[in-house]
Amino acid sequence: MSVGIRLVDAPVSRRDDERAHRYVIDHVGPGERIRRRIAVTNLSDRRHRVLLYPAAATVHRRDGFVFAPGRTGNELTDWVSLEPGELVLAPEETAKVWTEITVADDATRGEHYGVVWAEISPEHEPAEQVRNVVRAGVRMYLSVGPDGEPRSDFRVDGLTGARTAAGVPVVTARVKNTGGRALDLTGKLTLSDGPGGLSAGPFNVRAGTVGPGHSTTAKATLDRRLPDGVWTARLTLVSGRVERVSTGRITIGTKPATQRGGNTAMSVLTVGSLVSVAATALLAAYAYHRRNRFR
Repeated sequence: MSVGIRLVDAPVSRRDDERAHRYVIDHVGPGERIRRRIAVTNLSDRRHRVLLYPAAATVHRRDGFVFAPGRTGNELTDWVSLEPGELVLAPEETAKVWTEITVADDATRGEHYGVVWAEISPEHEPAEQVRNVVRAGVRMYLSVGPDGEPRSDFRVDGLTGARTAAGVPVVTARVKNTGGRALDLTGKLTLSDGPGGLSAGPFNVRAGTVGPGHSTTAKATLDRRLPDGVWTARLTLVSGRVERVSTGRITIGTKPATQRGGNTAMSVLTVGSLVSVAATALLAAYAYHRRNRFR
């Protein structure tokens, strides 16, 4: 038993914003209205009734984007209507639903969070104590205010390398949301100029959702075969149309070391070529063997 849901429409003004193709993201004034289409798919092998409804969410300082339980509402959900609010879908069938958000004239200024949920559940017998419910949702990030949209921005500091007690190398950095809107951070890390001239990456970076004024730790977990030593790290983090790059010399080893001479700057997103640590190490060992063999 499974259900899928995805956003169909994104504003033309945000067509270059990857987040706006996954979530309902916009800035509107009090009294204004926006509409989005959402596609819902029955991914199970049986016919199901699908219920659609909005529910509250928050952006927590520590836990990121947090869903409220059940159908808990908030100011944003009071503005949301869904047409239709219920579907009956055959296996693998998809239907589109209009989501309309009409902001109240006296709406609270700031960013509001919620989720449009699609929910299915099997027929429930009154005698049963437990009811299985499956749902999937599309997040909503709606900024409300009479003026222009608040700026999105963030700062990256403290690029650090270490090896955990389990022997796994990690690279972390502190990220602070310095703008006025929530961020959904994704990123890549590449390493170069390591021991013997080795390079490695790109590695995925986890950072999650960060609210305005909040901070988080971005973390990349590396291959445990990565040798100890000093490396040049390049961390690229992106949220929507905002990107920041931090570079610096870090030490991978039993004692963590922070970056030296690193900098953070705006740049165009580029994905570096993957250089296998194992393959590079093997070539280095082979070259060393040949030099000693023919001396």
